Amino acid sequence: MFSRYRKLMVLGAAATITLVASAALAEAQTYPARPIKIVIGFGPGSAADILARLVGRQMEVSLGQPIIVENRSGNSSMLAAETVARAPADGYTLFMATIANTLNPAETKADFNLGRDLAPIVLLGVVPNVLVANPSVPANNLQELIALAKSKPESLSFGSSGYATASYMAAELFNAKAGTKILTVPYQGGSNQAVSDLLSGRITLMFNVAPTLAPQVEAGKLKAFAVAQPKRASIMPNVPTLAEAGMTGYDAGIWIGLLAPTGTPPAIIEKLSAAANAALNTDAVRTGLKQQGTDPIGGTPAEFADFIRADIEKWVALLAAPSSGK
Repeated sequence: MFSRYRKLMVLGAAATITLVASAALAEAQTYPARPIKIVIGFGPGSAADILARLVGRQMEVSLGQPIIVENRSGNSSMLAAETVARAPADGYTLFMATIANTLNPAETKADFNLGRDLAPIVLLGVVPNVLVANPSVPANNLQELIALAKSKPESLSFGSSGYATASYMAAELFNAKAGTKILTVPYQGGSNQAVSDLLSGRITLMFNVAPTLAPQVEAGKLKAFAVAQPKRASIMPNVPTLAEAGMTGYDAGIWIGLLAPTGTPPAIIEKLSAAANAALNTDAVRTGLKQQGTDPIGGTPAEFADFIRADIEKWVALLAAPSSGK
């Protein structure tokens, strides 16, 4: 009797699993049946906003539904991230994440985890970070700069947008990798004031996005040492990467990627990933990104998940280091 009851239970469970799987498959086959919304934690005109609109227009073609971009600023993009994490896991509400969504939880020790609380779809692109200096700095390459920093530690300073921001963490990662103790100066007004002081010589070094710095480098007002990512920046092709300049294992580019609420059916994730990757390969998107100084990436959901995991681990470890306190 017990054996028969257990057999019926197993059969019932199997039938339930089959029904759920069939429903998920049917949903994925008909998806999308209505407009899709991409939520961004920054305002119109930001790199994430521009990328969302460029890619979204091309995804509309392959998905056959409108894609609406919604700007929801607040708490360094975490408000938008948490809003999407609570949305139905049906593929109709997506999130455009950036490096801020791995840096912010690492700095605040928040319980939010990007790779756990949202499902990665694709790493779309990166806005290259570049290490630049005022022309008065007596170093012509990375090795000379590191030697100078070690011999005269008080002669150099990094400008940053504030504690645990992308520019601050790029500088701290440089110090950790190079074994230097270059002072990081926070600017409450953001990077614009820091760049102004860098040009005037009040500070000597800075990591900042290549689109902002490229005109100053081309004009000879700043000198570029290296790009802070594994590949050279298309907007500054003659500037070596930090790895090429002699510092391996360094990556602090301003990345941007697409995610959905955790629990979104894998078939829908794959469909969105395929549409986004196809969009990245169109001439319209590549031309638009080149004009903005953003390099397209692409790849699979699994690759993006690995990237997020490594990014979180890197920043948590760096912030926990004794030299990285406020």
